[in-house]
Amino acid sequence: MSDEDDLADSEPDQDDSEKEEDEKETEEGEDYRKEGEEFPEEWLPNPLTEDMMKEGLSLLCKTGNGLAHAYVKLEVKERDLTDIYLLRSYIHLRYVDISENHLTDLSPLNYLTHLLWLKADGNRLRSAQLNELPYLQIASFAYNQITDTEGISHPRLETLNLKGNSIHTVTGLDPQKLISLHTVELRGNQLESTLGINLPKLKNLYLEIKDAGLQT
Repeated sequence: MSDEDDLADSEPDQDDSEKEEDEKETEEGEDYRKEGEEFPEEWLPNPLTEDMMKEGLSLLCKTGNGLAHAYVKLEVKERDLTDIYLLRSYIHLRYVDISENHLTDLSPLNYLTHLLWLKADGNRLRSAQLNELPYLQIASFAYNQITDTEGISHPRLETLNLKGNSIHTVTGLDPQKLISLHTVELRGNQLESTLGINLPKLKNLYLEIKDAGLQT
């Protein structure tokens, strides 16, 4: 079985412990914002290293024609990372958690064309823009400094979390490309209207319209 067949049938699941951990991290993120703490202007450079990769890699799976194997899951959260350039070389990764770091650039993820699941919460991102990732199904960019929704065009994306950012207007969510997106989380932003949200499969939309005092 090829990588493509395997990925097309894959569904990133979370067990109960992972869900509880996600909920805990969300609460911590909300508490962090409530305290009114600001991100420091400068952080000392702290790039992702091979040693960090060795510690964070798990889930050995077959790749390509099934004769080779590679680790496909990476967790490097809370490492004070400022640079993930090294990820360009780990093209077989499918599950990546880089949350609670100091990242401003996600462009190395453009090389991870097998990526299914991405969590980049609690960084210093100003954009969620990435190249089209053909298998990405779940993406979370909560509690960053993102100001727009441009550059999100992954055809298999089902769940998108942009909670706790600085988005005023939704733009760039192309219904012709986001044909699988059914859940969008936009609470904790500065939204002025629901314009720009026109997705064919949308079932769950969570947002607040600040000016109107409306919460959905």
